[in-house]
Order: sequence, then C-alpha cells, then structure tokens
Amino acid sequence: MEISGFVAAIVVGIVIGVLGRLVVPGRQRIGVLLTIGVGIVAALVGTFVAAAFGVADTRGFDWIELAIQVGLAAVGVAALDRAKGRG
Repeated sequence: MEISGFVAAIVVGIVIGVLGRLVVPGRQRIGVLLTIGVGIVAALVGTFVAAAFGVADTRGFDWIELAIQVGLAAVGVAALDRAKGRG
C-alpha cells in the first residue's frame, strides 16, 4: 500500500466514523481515535460486504456501499459505547 492509499483510508475512516457516530442516538463515551478506528474498519469490512453482494462497483457514487459502511460504523460505535459504559 502506498502512502496515498494509507492517507485515503484514514480520511475515509474519519468520514465513515463520524457518519456512524451521528446515526447512533445520544451521547457516546468513546474518543475520537476510537471513532476513526471504527470508521476505518467499517469502511474496509463494508467494501468487502458490498463486493460480496455485487454492489461495490456501480455507476456513479456507490450509495449502497456507503450505507453499508455507515451502518457498520454505527454498530461499532454503539458496541464500543456500550462496552465502555460497563467498564
């Protein structure tokens, strides 16, 4: 992976993480770095899931892939928030 791909993954992770955090109602008790981490993982897993369903490469903007990624990020943010709330 080139440095540009790494930077792109971080930027996409930030956007996906923030969007996922906005979807989860209420205040989350996780930090910015965890949100970015969740976003990066959700972006990678979401791309894999979209490819498995055959919707990763569509004409124009990949709205379905983005929805999958944001949904996964929201689940990740909510799970981390719940786990942090117990500890």
